[in-house]
This record gives sequence, C-alpha cells and structure tokens, in this order.
Amino acid sequence: MELHDVWFVLIAVLWTGYFFLEGFDFGVGVLTRLLARNRAEKRVLINTIGPVWDGNEVWLLTAGGATFAAFPEWYATLFSGFYLPLLAILICLIVRGVAFEYRAKRPEENWQRNWETAIFWTSLLPAFLWGVAFGNIVRGVRLDADFEYVGTVWDLLNPYALLGGLVTLTLFTFHGTVFTALKTVGDIRERARKLALKVGVVTAVLALVFLLWTQVESGDGASLVALGVAVASLVAALGANQAGREGWAFTLSGVTIVAAVAMLFLTLFPNVMPSTLDPEWSLTVTNASSSPYTLKIMTWLAVVATPLVLLYQGWTYWVFRKRIGTQHIADLVH
Repeated sequence: MELHDVWFVLIAVLWTGYFFLEGFDFGVGVLTRLLARNRAEKRVLINTIGPVWDGNEVWLLTAGGATFAAFPEWYATLFSGFYLPLLAILICLIVRGVAFEYRAKRPEENWQRNWETAIFWTSLLPAFLWGVAFGNIVRGVRLDADFEYVGTVWDLLNPYALLGGLVTLTLFTFHGTVFTALKTVGDIRERARKLALKVGVVTAVLALVFLLWTQVESGDGASLVALGVAVASLVAALGANQAGREGWAFTLSGVTIVAAVAMLFLTLFPNVMPSTLDPEWSLTVTNASSSPYTLKIMTWLAVVATPLVLLYQGWTYWVFRKRIGTQHIADLVH
C-alpha cells in the first residue's frame, strides 16, 4: 500500500471519528427543541455535551488539516467548489461555540432563550449540510480538465445529496437521542428512549434508501458488507433502546455511523472527487496527493501525536461519565 493510500484511509478515519462524536452533540442540540419541555431540561441537555463538544471539533480540524497537507489538490477543489455550503457550516460552528459560552453570561430569560435557539439551528443545519457535501463528493461533481469545479451551488442541491443530508440529520439526531438516554436520569431519560424509537425508524428508512442507491451506483463487495453492517447495527440499536440498554444502543448507533461512512469512502476510492463531465478529469489519490517525502513526514507525526490525542479525549469522557437530571440543576441563572 502506497503512502497516499494510507492517508486516504487515515482521513476516512478522521471523518468517521468526527461524525461519531460530533454527531451525537449535533443531535443533542437538535433535541433542545424536540425533547426539552422547559428551560431546566434544556440546561440538562446542554450540560450533557458541555464538557466535550469543543473536543469533538478537534477531529474536524484534524481532518481538514490532513486533507490540506496530504491531498492539496483535493482540498483546493473541495473548498473552492463547495465554498458556500462550507462557509455556512463554518458560520454555524462559530455561532454554536459562542452560544455555548455566552448563554449563561447574563440572567435575562430572553438572552438565554435566544442563545438556546441559536444552539438548535446551528446544530441542525451542519448536521444536514455535511450529508449534502459528502453526498456530492461520492456522487461526483462537474470538474474540468484542470480539476476545477465548473458547476453552480444549485448543482449541489441534487436529489441524491439532499437525501444524504436528511440521512445525516436523522442519524445524528438518533445518535444524540440515545446519548441523552445514556447520560440522563428521570423523566427526560424515558422520553428520550421513546423519541429514539420514532427517530430511529425514520432514520432506518432514509438510510436504507440512500445506501442502496449508493451501492447500485458505485458499490462493490466491500461496500455491500459495510451496508449490511450499517443496517444491522441500526436495527440492533433500536432493539437495545427498547430493552433499556442505553450503553449498547449508543454503541450500536455509533457503529451505524462508522459503517455508513466507511461505505461512502469505499465507494469513493481510488477517487477523492469524481468528475461527472469526464472520468479522466477525476481527482484521485494519485493525482491529488502531496509528494512522498511530505507524506512520510506526516506519517511519523501522526504516529506520535494520535495516541496522545486519543488518550486525552478518552480521559475527558471518563471524567464526565456520570448521568445528570433536572435535580442537578441548582437554579436557572447559569
């Protein structure tokens, strides 16, 4: 296996980790409107992800940085062609971070309610737009002979990509719902389990259609296995949720995300961005990669840094592992 193949796999792992971790905190953000009945319950939901949401975004920064360093042509084409949707995601992530930090800075009800509304929308929109973006990457876009995107933003809003957006939105919401059931106690925990069943059924239908569409268009034997794992784990997650096994439900919903993302990258390889105008104009792991020397240096840095990041983030989740409920909310000022 060449180094550019190794880095394609590593970038796939980084995106998988990002969607696994950021997926549930996007889902919890959406639940602040769908599940919480009052401001105390909104605080419970926000507090479940308060210690970890910013650490989850490290995976996005690392994935973007690795793409820039390992596949600069891919990075340039992706960020120029997808400029508007990626800018919208960036703005949402910025506002979302500010909302988490500023929501409790003042005691006025309107102040806190407005920031809570911002958390909802800046969780929902990226959850949808990431699916649209990856749907277009897998499907292919209008690239010319110079590997430049020559389509419009409206070309990105095709049925396949929009379905991908609905899949990520519902899948992340389901992931967040089972995480909420895992991290809370009392009435909110029970309602989260009931909501997880409803969201999970919708997710299963949308995901099955999207993944089968992907398989028919560009799949192979390996992607078919990943599709089977994604569907089986989602069904098993629904069963574990109904049985009150929140830990297993969360683990299995995470396996669903991992398998689904793996399937997308398996169907994409060896391309990194197919051209719908001419297959010869597609960006591949070969023509989009950096020099072998650059990839070699990056590999050594990754070997040293990656275990440290994983240990630190794992320790963070261990420290904040306990359940919380409205009885742990002292007042409505903070």
